[in-house]
Amino acid sequence: MISLTDSQKIGMGLTGFGVFFLFFGMILFFDKALLAIGNILFVAGLSFVIGLERTFRFFFQKHKMKATSFFLGGVFVVLIGWPIIGVLLEIYGFFLLFRGFFPVVVGFIRRIPVLGSILNLPFISAVCCNGHMETFEDTSPQGLEFETRTLGTWSVTSFVGKASD
Repeated sequence: MISLTDSQKIGMGLTGFGVFFLFFGMILFFDKALLAIGNILFVAGLSFVIGLERTFRFFFQKHKMKATSFFLGGVFVVLIGWPIIGVLLEIYGFFLLFRGFFPVVVGFIRRIPVLGSILNLPFISAVCCNGHMETFEDTSPQGLEFETRTLGTWSVTSFVGKASD
Protein backbone atom coordinates (compact mmCIF):
# COMPACT_ATOMS: atom_id res chain seq x y z
CA MET A 1 0.00 0.00 0.00
CA ILE A 2 1.21 3.49 -0.83
CA SER A 3 1.82 5.83 2.08
CA LEU A 4 0.54 9.37 1.53
CA THR A 5 1.39 12.45 3.54
CA ASP A 6 -1.39 14.67 4.83
CA SER A 7 -0.77 17.28 2.14
CA GLN A 8 -0.94 14.57 -0.55
CA LYS A 9 -4.26 13.36 0.88
CA ILE A 10 -5.58 16.92 0.75
CA GLY A 11 -4.28 17.20 -2.82
CA MET A 12 -6.05 14.00 -3.85
CA GLY A 13 -9.28 15.39 -2.43
CA LEU A 14 -8.85 18.75 -4.16
CA THR A 15 -7.99 17.07 -7.46
CA GLY A 16 -10.99 14.75 -7.16
CA PHE A 17 -13.33 17.65 -6.42
CA GLY A 18 -11.77 19.59 -9.30
CA VAL A 19 -12.45 16.77 -11.75
CA PHE A 20 -15.99 16.44 -10.36
CA PHE A 21 -16.69 20.17 -10.79
CA LEU A 22 -15.21 20.14 -14.30
CA PHE A 23 -17.37 17.17 -15.28
CA PHE A 24 -20.46 18.62 -13.62
CA GLY A 25 -19.83 22.01 -15.27
CA MET A 26 -19.70 20.36 -18.69
CA ILE A 27 -22.86 18.33 -17.98
CA LEU A 28 -24.69 21.55 -17.06
CA PHE A 29 -24.04 23.11 -20.47
CA PHE A 30 -20.59 24.56 -19.70
CA ASP A 31 -21.51 26.48 -16.57
CA LYS A 32 -18.61 28.90 -16.23
CA ALA A 33 -18.72 29.12 -12.43
CA LEU A 34 -18.47 25.34 -11.96
CA LEU A 35 -15.74 25.08 -14.59
CA ALA A 36 -13.76 27.88 -12.94
CA ILE A 37 -14.01 26.21 -9.51
CA GLY A 38 -13.03 22.88 -11.06
CA ASN A 39 -9.98 24.40 -12.76
CA ILE A 40 -8.76 26.08 -9.59
CA LEU A 41 -9.29 22.95 -7.49
CA PHE A 42 -7.58 20.71 -10.06
CA VAL A 43 -4.44 22.84 -10.35
CA ALA A 44 -4.29 23.39 -6.57
CA GLY A 45 -4.75 19.67 -5.94
CA LEU A 46 -2.01 18.79 -8.41
CA SER A 47 0.41 21.10 -6.64
CA PHE A 48 -0.50 19.56 -3.26
CA VAL A 49 0.01 16.02 -4.56
CA ILE A 50 3.38 16.43 -6.28
CA GLY A 51 4.59 19.58 -4.53
CA LEU A 52 4.76 23.19 -5.61
CA GLU A 53 8.31 23.05 -6.98
CA ARG A 54 7.70 19.88 -9.00
CA THR A 55 4.46 21.34 -10.35
CA PHE A 56 6.32 24.40 -11.65
CA ARG A 57 9.10 22.22 -13.08
CA PHE A 58 6.49 20.02 -14.81
CA PHE A 59 4.50 22.85 -16.37
CA PHE A 60 7.35 25.16 -17.30
CA GLN A 61 9.78 22.82 -19.07
CA LYS A 62 11.03 24.27 -22.30
CA HIS A 63 9.59 21.50 -24.50
CA LYS A 64 6.18 21.74 -22.76
CA MET A 65 5.67 25.49 -23.09
CA LYS A 66 3.17 25.13 -25.95
CA ALA A 67 1.11 22.62 -23.97
CA THR A 68 1.30 24.70 -20.79
CA SER A 69 0.22 27.84 -22.61
CA PHE A 70 -2.79 26.06 -24.09
CA PHE A 71 -3.78 24.49 -20.76
CA LEU A 72 -3.32 27.58 -18.58
CA GLY A 73 -4.67 29.82 -21.36
CA GLY A 74 -7.80 27.66 -21.39
CA VAL A 75 -8.11 28.05 -17.61
CA PHE A 76 -7.81 31.83 -18.04
CA VAL A 77 -10.36 31.91 -20.86
CA VAL A 78 -12.83 29.96 -18.67
CA LEU A 79 -12.22 32.39 -15.80
CA ILE A 80 -12.98 35.43 -18.00
CA GLY A 81 -16.26 33.90 -19.15
CA TRP A 82 -15.86 31.94 -22.40
CA PRO A 83 -16.29 28.38 -21.15
CA ILE A 84 -16.60 26.40 -24.41
CA ILE A 85 -13.51 27.90 -26.02
CA GLY A 86 -11.62 27.63 -22.73
CA VAL A 87 -12.47 23.96 -22.24
CA LEU A 88 -11.40 23.15 -25.80
CA LEU A 89 -8.06 24.89 -25.19
CA GLU A 90 -7.65 23.06 -21.87
CA ILE A 91 -8.37 19.65 -23.40
CA TYR A 92 -5.84 20.22 -26.17
CA GLY A 93 -3.24 21.42 -23.65
CA PHE A 94 -4.01 18.51 -21.32
CA PHE A 95 -3.40 15.96 -24.08
CA LEU A 96 -0.16 17.67 -25.05
CA LEU A 97 1.02 17.83 -21.42
CA PHE A 98 0.16 14.29 -20.42
CA ARG A 99 0.64 12.39 -23.68
CA GLY A 100 3.69 10.65 -22.26
CA PHE A 101 1.57 9.09 -19.50
CA PHE A 102 -1.07 7.60 -21.80
CA PRO A 103 0.87 4.41 -22.68
CA VAL A 104 1.41 3.79 -18.96
CA VAL A 105 -2.30 4.32 -18.24
CA VAL A 106 -3.31 2.00 -21.07
CA GLY A 107 -0.86 -0.62 -19.77
CA PHE A 108 -2.38 -0.30 -16.29
CA ILE A 109 -5.96 -0.53 -17.59
CA ARG A 110 -5.02 -3.65 -19.56
CA ARG A 111 -4.37 -5.40 -16.23
CA ILE A 112 -7.88 -4.67 -14.90
CA PRO A 113 -9.98 -7.82 -15.52
CA VAL A 114 -12.98 -6.53 -17.51
CA LEU A 115 -11.43 -3.42 -19.05
CA GLY A 116 -8.27 -5.30 -20.02
CA SER A 117 -10.18 -7.86 -22.04
CA ILE A 118 -12.04 -5.05 -23.82
CA LEU A 119 -8.79 -3.22 -24.64
CA ASN A 120 -7.25 -6.44 -25.96
CA LEU A 121 -9.95 -6.88 -28.62
CA PRO A 122 -8.26 -6.77 -32.05
CA PHE A 123 -10.01 -3.67 -33.42
CA ILE A 124 -9.50 -1.67 -30.20
CA SER A 125 -5.94 -2.87 -29.66
CA ALA A 126 -4.98 -1.71 -33.13
CA VAL A 127 -6.37 1.78 -32.45
CA CYS A 128 -5.02 2.39 -28.95
CA CYS A 129 -1.57 0.93 -29.58
CA ASN A 130 -1.13 1.91 -33.24
CA GLY A 131 0.13 -1.61 -33.87
CA HIS A 132 3.54 -0.84 -32.34
CA MET A 133 3.25 -3.02 -29.22
CA GLU A 134 6.08 -5.53 -29.03
CA THR A 135 6.28 -8.32 -26.46
CA PHE A 136 9.45 -10.14 -25.44
CA GLU A 137 9.67 -13.03 -23.01
CA ASP A 138 12.86 -13.74 -21.07
CA THR A 139 13.98 -16.23 -18.44
CA SER A 140 16.41 -15.08 -15.78
CA PRO A 141 19.27 -17.24 -14.48
CA GLN A 142 17.18 -17.94 -11.36
CA GLY A 143 14.47 -19.53 -13.51
CA LEU A 144 12.01 -16.61 -13.34
CA GLU A 145 10.10 -15.58 -16.45
CA PHE A 146 9.62 -11.92 -17.33
CA GLU A 147 7.65 -10.26 -20.10
CA THR A 148 8.69 -6.89 -21.55
CA ARG A 149 6.19 -4.88 -23.55
CA THR A 150 7.48 -1.97 -25.56
CA LEU A 151 5.28 0.82 -26.93
CA GLY A 152 7.27 3.55 -28.61
CA THR A 153 9.82 4.72 -26.07
CA TRP A 154 7.98 3.15 -23.11
CA SER A 155 8.82 -0.29 -21.78
CA VAL A 156 6.99 -2.23 -19.09
CA THR A 157 8.56 -5.37 -17.63
CA SER A 158 6.31 -7.66 -15.64
CA PHE A 159 6.84 -10.90 -13.75
CA VAL A 160 5.16 -13.82 -15.48
CA GLY A 161 6.02 -16.70 -13.17
CA LYS A 162 8.54 -19.36 -12.40
CA ALA A 163 9.87 -21.21 -15.41
CA SER A 164 8.73 -24.83 -15.66
CA ASP A 165 11.48 -27.42 -15.96
